[in-house]
Amino acid sequence: MSKQPLLSIITVTYNADAVLTATIQSIINQTFTNYEYLIIDGGSTDETLNIIRRYEHHLSYWISEPDKGLYDAMNKGLKAARGKYIWFMNAGDKIYDKDTLAYIAESSPANADVYYGDALFYDAANNDLGLRSEVTPHALPSVLTWKSFRYGMVVCHQSFIMRRDLAPLYDLSHPYSSDIDWEIRCLKASKEIINTQAVLSRYLTGGFSRKNHGNSLKDRYLVLQKHFGVISNIFNHIWITLRGILFVLKRRRGY
Repeated sequence: MSKQPLLSIITVTYNADAVLTATIQSIINQTFTNYEYLIIDGGSTDETLNIIRRYEHHLSYWISEPDKGLYDAMNKGLKAARGKYIWFMNAGDKIYDKDTLAYIAESSPANADVYYGDALFYDAANNDLGLRSEVTPHALPSVLTWKSFRYGMVVCHQSFIMRRDLAPLYDLSHPYSSDIDWEIRCLKASKEIINTQAVLSRYLTGGFSRKNHGNSLKDRYLVLQKHFGVISNIFNHIWITLRGILFVLKRRRGY
């Protein structure tokens, strides 16, 4: 049996041929190589499969078949992964630079449960838009716990690395905000949570959550209510709304 990789990097994709190559290259060009790479495709009908086959020799596992949505595909990736840690880097998103994995391995304590950092937003024209902690109201906590999520998703999913044996499956009853629920449950199961003090990913704006913005907000409300209770969640969302208004007024534009 081959040696267990330290990290499983998982890309979920569906008809995203325009952005998939950049994601793949950001992973296979890492200077740190103790990882496996998995691609879970939802049965794409564009050029996605040709791209996957072009890079097949870099992949430990890939599959293309219909699924029940984004989080069902991510569950397939979790079940197929063999690494000690898992990191989702979905189509369009990229690891920050070629030395990111090496930096985490060299500068962070070993054997923690969670490693997290910031994310750099960029658009479809490849323009950098700024750090998530600066261009949204979500400041990155210097010390992260599950309670940090009472006012929303404070760590970008693409900048969150989790120990696989502690990671739950995604809850498919939350079709739009299961990533928030998953991170909270991961943190509840974790003891040692490390802030890498680094930007870990480049996040392509305008993706799944933005395209389903209204449904995502409703689903997020239910997720946070589940974890923080009805009354607390009402007051927390009053603050979320006020914070958003103040943030937009300060920046004089939306986010």
